Amino acid sequence: MKHLLYFFFLLLLAGCSSTDRPEIPAVTQFDIHRYAGTWYEIARLPNFFEKGLQNVSAEYTLLPDGMIRVVNRGVKNGKEKSISGFARFAGSANTGELEVSFFRPFYSPYRIIRLDPEYTVACVMGKNTSFAWILARTPELPPEKLVEAVNFLRKNGFAVEKLIYPAQEKK
Repeated sequence: MKHLLYFFFLLLLAGCSSTDRPEIPAVTQFDIHRYAGTWYEIARLPNFFEKGLQNVSAEYTLLPDGMIRVVNRGVKNGKEKSISGFARFAGSANTGELEVSFFRPFYSPYRIIRLDPEYTVACVMGKNTSFAWILARTPELPPEKLVEAVNFLRKNGFAVEKLIYPAQEKK
């Protein structure tokens, strides 16, 4: 029984030392009106819900009640896929920290950790450093902007060597 308690305690400690990175702050002086619109996925860390998706984009629309409609689109095996959900601010409306739900009442963290002043390139993370995206207003990024975003993620502990760069149709 004593060994079972030690095992349980070690399991509990292992859970506490996850890759959660709350010290990576969300951007401040955030303006949801400027962020709204279409963003193209330039790169992402692998995740099960986007496996095999190409031509990935997300559209954010501010609703009158303060909620944000989120529509994610992509193409898998030649077929267009989409999912709609909602986002809300996790705290202050001037901080880029949201909670997103595609299956209410369950919400997931969505933290904008880098955003250029022109609102054209963003780095976003989920609940920990296993979830990251580089987004842009255009389907392609100039190489120097992509390098800046990748270096930012690397500096903050993300496994950038695992990034997936989905194909994007040129618009």
